[in-house]
Amino acid sequence: MVVVMLIAAATAGVSLALRDSTQDRLDREAVRLATLLEAARAEARAAALPVIWRPTPEADDQPFRFVGLAASHRLPTHWLDDGIRAQVDGGRGALVLGPEPLIGAQRVILMLQGQRIAVATDGLRPFAVQALDEASH
Repeated sequence: MVVVMLIAAATAGVSLALRDSTQDRLDREAVRLATLLEAARAEARAAALPVIWRPTPEADDQPFRFVGLAASHRLPTHWLDDGIRAQVDGGRGALVLGPEPLIGAQRVILMLQGQRIAVATDGLRPFAVQALDEASH
């Protein structure tokens, strides 16, 4: 009986240690979004296309989308974690990614279970993950 209890306790400890914390999941999504935004920004500049990124929380099958990219350059439109919510800062509702090389300062806030993180650019540098206290203007 004692052996079974020890095995159960060890299994519970290992399963808790292997779980992703909310902040880790949020960080992973933020890094992924920054990469996707930079890929779309590069394509917008290379093809001289006006491209925007828009969160679409009302569409369960597509929580965000890129508008204006050529059909041959499709990018993902889903979060890896279904609980992620995104909001473009400043009430604009979308990020403008090009075709101009200078796009203006822009920021999107990602939220998951009460945790928040920003993905931002000053318009010249690439999109990057920032803690909200760093990202505040």
